Amino acid sequence: MTYSQPPIIGVGVVVRDADGRILLGRREKAGESPSWCLPGGAVEPGEDFEAAAVRELREESGIDDAGEPRVTGIVVDHPDGRVRVTAAVTVTLGATPPAVTEPRVFRAWEWFDPGALPDPLFPATANILRGDGSSYRVTRP
Repeated sequence: MTYSQPPIIGVGVVVRDADGRILLGRREKAGESPSWCLPGGAVEPGEDFEAAAVRELREESGIDDAGEPRVTGIVVDHPDGRVRVTAAVTVTLGATPPAVTEPRVFRAWEWFDPGALPDPLFPATANILRGDGSSYRVTRP
């Protein structure tokens, strides 16, 4: 199969608090259906997954003192016939609570038990947290 567009390379930051809950943002971006989403986004030129995760977390939630980032999974899928590679990067929450820093994208940040995730999840977030059966998933402890 030949793809006409370059792949999308991104990160989803799995922020865990002391109780093991996961941080999700209420994503209400113009032109999209509302959903719940991990902090994250595109990897910029010159960045590795960990650096992109730290930057995206700071930009989207104001958290700049999370624990050491660690790649814990890679998801490869093909939305709309385009290759997308998303790294799950896990961090622990530092002392800074999440804040809405991009109100044109996120309305709120909330904590969820991994066994009680809200619906709907943003597609890339769902692939990281649940898997959808159509993506290639590699995880490590």
